[in-house]
Amino acid sequence: MSIVLLVLAAVLTVRWSRARYDALGRSRGFPVIGVTLCLVLGGGSAVPVALHGRTERRLDAAASALAGTSVSVHCQTVSEASVDAGAELGYVKFGADGVPEHHTLIKWRPCRDLASWMGSDHDRFSRGQLIAVHVLTHETMHMAGATDEAVTECRAMQRDALMAEKLGAEPAVAKAFAVRYWREIYPAMPDAYRSGECHAGGALDEHLPDAPWG
Repeated sequence: MSIVLLVLAAVLTVRWSRARYDALGRSRGFPVIGVTLCLVLGGGSAVPVALHGRTERRLDAAASALAGTSVSVHCQTVSEASVDAGAELGYVKFGADGVPEHHTLIKWRPCRDLASWMGSDHDRFSRGQLIAVHVLTHETMHMAGATDEAVTECRAMQRDALMAEKLGAEPAVAKAFAVRYWREIYPAMPDAYRSGECHAGGALDEHLPDAPWG
């Protein structure tokens, strides 16, 4: 819509420049109202698109840093969400060979929470923002090659603090972020996402400095 309106403004301007005088030789006034409306509406509708793109670029950078390779994050738009009946908050498609793609889709609501988190002072976080950051970390672990959900979830929890830092949090806040997810959200996750080995000294403990149990 933004592009169409801006193009229309250009078309009106070009048409006027090619026919500044009518058949009687009288000067034709510039279509100020039409061009101005097109520019205002076109420019205004471009702002959300620009902000959406900026959010995705920041998420791309954070996810790529954690994945150790270049990956991309797509934030679901409102129009996409209106026809989406899926319950998942994000997902990564697996190829025919069973290898996860280096691209993830994060649903509209968690992406909204991610954007609000990145635009805040990062001193505190809502439950929605907590979950949204973890969803990004979880899907990043898939893009890094993890396929089993319980393993992916455990790897993600050990990197939630790092992800929060990549999105702008101070280390102390980021660590509190990770600890809260581990203590409050993880125990209520479905069985497929939990493992008895995901704890300090467990088989899935990677002994990372920012692990929530460290």
